[in-house]
Amino acid sequence: MKIPEGHHQVIPYLILKDAVKFFDFTKAVFGATERHRSYQDDQKSLRHGEISIGDSVIMFGQTSDNWGTDNAGLFIYVEDADATFKKALTNGATEVMPVTDQSYGRSGGVKDPFGNTWWITAA
Repeated sequence: MKIPEGHHQVIPYLILKDAVKFFDFTKAVFGATERHRSYQDDQKSLRHGEISIGDSVIMFGQTSDNWGTDNAGLFIYVEDADATFKKALTNGATEVMPVTDQSYGRSGGVKDPFGNTWWITAA
């Protein structure tokens, strides 16, 4: 099996409304790095995008007549759960669960503007 460098054997793939704006959200909140961006023939609809957050990759594309929205729940470790949670809310996310101390770390949940739930946790 030959997996491209920087990829893992399993990678989340999201189909999103406003997929291009997902780049901006993940950069602002989680410090994501853009890996790839390609557009449909109209040069407006995102065909395929990839970001890296730490050593993890998330792939995504734009909803279309052929592909409906396919959201996800994502668990992410961060240095400071409270600061990242606030950053997410500032960038359009809504609270799912406030940040509290849990047995596994300080954790809270937000739903991003694209319908994905992020479980933000500092171990």
